[in-house]
Amino acid sequence: MSDNFNVEEMFGKNVFTIEKMRVLLPRAVYKEVRKVMAEGGELSRTSADVVAKAMKDWAVEQGATHYTHWFQPLTGITAEKHDAFVTHPDEEGRMLLEFSGKELIKGEPDASSFPSGGLRATFEARGYTAWDITSPAFIKEDATGKILCIPTAFCSYTGEALDKKTPLLRSEEAVSQQALRIVKLFGNTTAKKVTASVGLEQEYFLVDREKYLKREDLIFAGRTLFGAPAPKGQELEDHYFGAIRERIGAYMKDLNVELWKLGVTAKTQHNEVAPAQHELAPIYEDDNVAVDHNQLVMETMKKVAGRHGLTCLLHEKPFAGVNGSGKHDNWSLITDNGVNLLDPGLTPNDNIQFLLVLACLVKAVDEHADLLRQSAADVGNDHRLGANEAPPAIISMFLGDQLQDVVEQLVSTGTAKKSKKSGKLETGVSTLPDLDKDATDRNRTSPFAFTGNKFEFRMVGSNDSVAGPNTVLNAIAAEAFCEAADRLEKAKDFDKEVHDIIKEYLTDHQRIIFNGDGYSQAWVEEAERRGLPNIRSMVEAVDALLTKKNVKMFEKFKIFTKAELASRAEVTYETYSKTINIEALTMIDMSKKQIIPAVMAYSGKLAETLIAVKEAGGDVSVISENLKSVTAKLAEMKEALDKLQKDLEKAGSITDEKKHAFFYKDTIFTDMSALRTPADELEMMVDKKMWPLPTYGDMLFEV
Repeated sequence: MSDNFNVEEMFGKNVFTIEKMRVLLPRAVYKEVRKVMAEGGELSRTSADVVAKAMKDWAVEQGATHYTHWFQPLTGITAEKHDAFVTHPDEEGRMLLEFSGKELIKGEPDASSFPSGGLRATFEARGYTAWDITSPAFIKEDATGKILCIPTAFCSYTGEALDKKTPLLRSEEAVSQQALRIVKLFGNTTAKKVTASVGLEQEYFLVDREKYLKREDLIFAGRTLFGAPAPKGQELEDHYFGAIRERIGAYMKDLNVELWKLGVTAKTQHNEVAPAQHELAPIYEDDNVAVDHNQLVMETMKKVAGRHGLTCLLHEKPFAGVNGSGKHDNWSLITDNGVNLLDPGLTPNDNIQFLLVLACLVKAVDEHADLLRQSAADVGNDHRLGANEAPPAIISMFLGDQLQDVVEQLVSTGTAKKSKKSGKLETGVSTLPDLDKDATDRNRTSPFAFTGNKFEFRMVGSNDSVAGPNTVLNAIAAEAFCEAADRLEKAKDFDKEVHDIIKEYLTDHQRIIFNGDGYSQAWVEEAERRGLPNIRSMVEAVDALLTKKNVKMFEKFKIFTKAELASRAEVTYETYSKTINIEALTMIDMSKKQIIPAVMAYSGKLAETLIAVKEAGGDVSVISENLKSVTAKLAEMKEALDKLQKDLEKAGSITDEKKHAFFYKDTIFTDMSALRTPADELEMMVDKKMWPLPTYGDMLFEV
């Protein structure tokens, strides 16, 4: 690709943007589309046909031959079935291209092969995809050609949500309705909608593809199941924000171009803490579009990596002993007339609307800490949370010095008369300017941290869909706003009631606020004294989906039914068991076919050397000692391998999904760790030329 490209002209090239609709649609149809996007409702069939034709003509002009309803099933990734625009030839044999409003609005993929958690029997195949008019259609370019992708929701024949998008859209409506009640009580009568604004920081690893293809564990599990640490890791902290290497820079440049064409506002790129780890961050967007775009980011990262002889690893912990990858979810609430409900202003103690919103969120996070933790639970994230590289598994809120001071004033006296001010940062260098600094520092150990005008949910895993976390954030905020609005709308003295609510919520729920070191053992002990949940694993977190309080909240705002929640619990257990089973089988395969044969060959070589040296009259003590050490570790590895195989047979007889998942967590995963330990020790003993796998040093430092 030429270096002479215009980003402004390129941006959104492959997106059916609002501007393209304004140009291509009749004025009346365009106005109807914008009205439905803003206020909800359905397009008329006539208008849908007009939109479909314009969308098809635009796509065909760009070179597209097929279209797909692009959706996000409970697998956590995206799905698509391609249909050509072609229709039956006319009488003269000419091929006609058609795309109707009906085809735009509704699709009918087979639902039987997607996870449903018992919502659908295997033989009940019918499912529907419904056009999400609020997320723009786009064209994907890959080896199959150019495909028009229409973002859609996915539901069953009986109406249950089978995807990640439908509950997210439901939660958007809930938080908008309840937040509007709050802002109108404070005099903002022109706002018609409140939207969750989300910015997602995506971390990832890049490794050489040839080395990747020699690692069965990376291929099947996405992470290294064996591997001794390299002599150098991230101790010197020299990779973080370091100069980007040429090969990686070429990849990042190509990635940016592809994302810009898709309308993704890729803005920030840099090296992360671990060697071979990097980060990309876009600009903030409405949460629904941000979720769709993050799926595109992950797909595009993998696709572009192949062009550069690389493989992109999105697993939360691809390499033991170095930092894993997360996805920071920066969340705020914005009215359609431009008011950020989480902007404290210069004097937050006087900003009563902000203080009420803050108090509601403190209450929401405290009451639903278990649910928020569950929303960030996935198999890979179990390797990160609480490991001094990511937030602890204990949910808490960081407010910073300024807001903490305001909260303490409100709790103790019921009023806050002052706010700590920001100051100047004096550099001590005459040629450098003194810098304005924020009124508070940041806290990277907090799972839910206030960062100026938003909360940063730092717990989400790098490979996970962010639909779930944002659905939960919207839902718990909606509930808290609803309860506050119910009281305020009935209050005889509004000013007194709003102050009472703020003081009550902050007093009753201040236990969730913690501004200290989340990595410390002292915090674990303090959190237990406060009664905060410490949910250490994915399978332990599942129960939160079906507690009475959480089911009641979701059903009240029509985000999930109890049956939909039960289905997600079952899918989560199944996903955990299947993932660990794949990892265990991969370890067995690698042990039997690669590692043990290589160690046996090396042992044989040592034995031959020992005999030769002994016959020559030399000292064989070192060789003998090495041979004993290697064979002892080999025996230890074989014993661990046998136990893992036997326990996997036991796992196959467990039919209850929850017990099955816990058996994999408590027994199989422990067996896997026991197998890995001697194997990694053997890697440090065996001649590198005879070791069958690329090492950590090969993969992390030779990109």
